Amino acid sequence: METLANLESFIRSAECGSFSEAGRRLSLTPAAVSRNVAMLERNLGVRLFHRSTRRLTLTEAGETFRTAIAGHLEGLQAAIAGASTGREEPAGVLKISLPPTFGTAHILPLLPGFLARYPQVRPEWHFENRQVDLVGEGYDAAIGGGFELLPGLVSRTLAPAHIIAVASPVYMSERTSPTKPDELAALDGIVMRSLQTGRIRHWSMRDVSGREVQAPLSESIVVNDPAAMREAALLGLGVAMLATADILPALENGSLLRLVPRWYCDAGAISIYHASRKLVPAKTRAFVDWVADAFKKNRLAERFAGSLS
Repeated sequence: METLANLESFIRSAECGSFSEAGRRLSLTPAAVSRNVAMLERNLGVRLFHRSTRRLTLTEAGETFRTAIAGHLEGLQAAIAGASTGREEPAGVLKISLPPTFGTAHILPLLPGFLARYPQVRPEWHFENRQVDLVGEGYDAAIGGGFELLPGLVSRTLAPAHIIAVASPVYMSERTSPTKPDELAALDGIVMRSLQTGRIRHWSMRDVSGREVQAPLSESIVVNDPAAMREAALLGLGVAMLATADILPALENGSLLRLVPRWYCDAGAISIYHASRKLVPAKTRAFVDWVADAFKKNRLAERFAGSLS
């Protein structure tokens, strides 16, 4: 009977057209993927790929075999994961995608306790500002806001993703504090240009009653990274619209002041995403539960809520 590693290597190589890309998704070397596929071909007695220096292409037999097993591979993976979860501790590489600022501030500090509880788990955490392809890129889970919930994924909400207006005490010391969002236009704005669209993001703000008012910041300083916006605000260069989660320590220690309290921008939710298998691997389930429990214990959903003053 073929090993799951051989079948996974074949399917990913067929999807990618490359042993190198398949290896990246499976956290294997290209040579290991090639060996797994060669073993599969030898055991089946057929050639599955036409190989060239540029790309792999399926043979007729390879396409027939891929069609026959593709719909069953996830079920095999789930069955294997399910068979182990009842009798073994979570183990293996835990590949996670996290936003850099949020992940470093709120998720990374949970790692020592998690590893003490589950010492057989080996973290591979990628800090990146993008929506990853969980299944295609081999991630066990991802944390972030604004992800498109694609078929085959499930999400668990952790906290609201609220944006608020902030500035440093030094910057505001000789200025009149605005009382409404449209008054922010009179101050120096620190804004961000999106790497994806090339446009500068402007926001409308709402209050608890549901009223919405435009908050047009001037474009005094333009950057392309939220962490740079935060640092510029801390340096006293102007007003920035930032996620409460990314500036919570600065708000709590007073190095940033919240302007127009009770007004906020609603950017959705911060959630944790993973593949919607019937039997989630033990390492993934343990991580999701650990993070959710920590958010509840530390009241982070309430502390991130821009709707509260």
